Amino acid sequence: IVLVFTLSGLNETMENRYVIFSLTALFYPLMVLCNLIVIFTIISQNTLHEPMYVFICNLCINALYGTAGFYPKFMYDLLAEDHVISYVGCMIQIFVIYSSVLCDLSTLTVMAYDRYVAICRPLEYHSIMTNQRVLEWILFCWLTPIFCMSVLIVLTARLTLCGSTIEKLYCEIWAVAKLSCFSTTVNNVFGYIVIMGYFGHAVLIYCSYIQLIRMCIKSIEVRHKFMQTCVPHLLSLFIVAIALFFDVLYSRYGSKNVPQGVRNFMALEFLLITPILNPLIYGLNLSTVRQQLIRLFFKKQVGIAE
Repeated sequence: IVLVFTLSGLNETMENRYVIFSLTALFYPLMVLCNLIVIFTIISQNTLHEPMYVFICNLCINALYGTAGFYPKFMYDLLAEDHVISYVGCMIQIFVIYSSVLCDLSTLTVMAYDRYVAICRPLEYHSIMTNQRVLEWILFCWLTPIFCMSVLIVLTARLTLCGSTIEKLYCEIWAVAKLSCFSTTVNNVFGYIVIMGYFGHAVLIYCSYIQLIRMCIKSIEVRHKFMQTCVPHLLSLFIVAIALFFDVLYSRYGSKNVPQGVRNFMALEFLLITPILNPLIYGLNLSTVRQQLIRLFFKKQVGIAE
């Protein structure tokens, strides 16, 4: 019975651990602060209580949730001599990190649908995107990943393991499954079902954007709206998809010949880039959020009246 796992992802970079720790100690609080500012701005400003901004708020909340499953443990490991994690701690870390990634994908899918309705069916927008519908979408974004990861955790927990070394900076479900003494066919089948389910999300996004691009060709006004609200969404989506693609591809088919620093970056991309980029993209690029940020935090300096 394996009670403790060893994380070997830091083994070849320990000579730089204090530099990495210092950078992480600066980056993590900054990332938390940026997300909290966007969340607080959207919640506190009534003009931002629209579906698109609610979904942006959900992205930022999810970023705080997902990164909390990695950064505190990672910073502890940078200062510790032994990089170990308990079996239960490993399962919790897998659940938090990967449910967060799936929630990101679900939220971005719902945002694509929201943009489609707003631009292609503007007269029906408020009758389709009601408060109840928005709440249902938010629940969908959270409950579907929680269900998928709960099943995968249960399937993984039943495996008898013949090893305890995970070749990553954090626990990852496929890395644990590879330690099994016996067949992991059931895990693989359900894993591919989840992957195909989220590939279905990508198809929905593709269909939404085909319609949006058609509308852009017809109207300059729609083109401006597309550039303002859809381009940030596409950028977020592209980064999440590429990061997840690299992680899944490397976890299953990666070669040990690749330098560990490169492997670590590939594994960390969706925990490093997306959580800081989303609040910056949406907080600074979307003029409505930007104006409310200025109004909220700098009204005295710029002389904006209450």
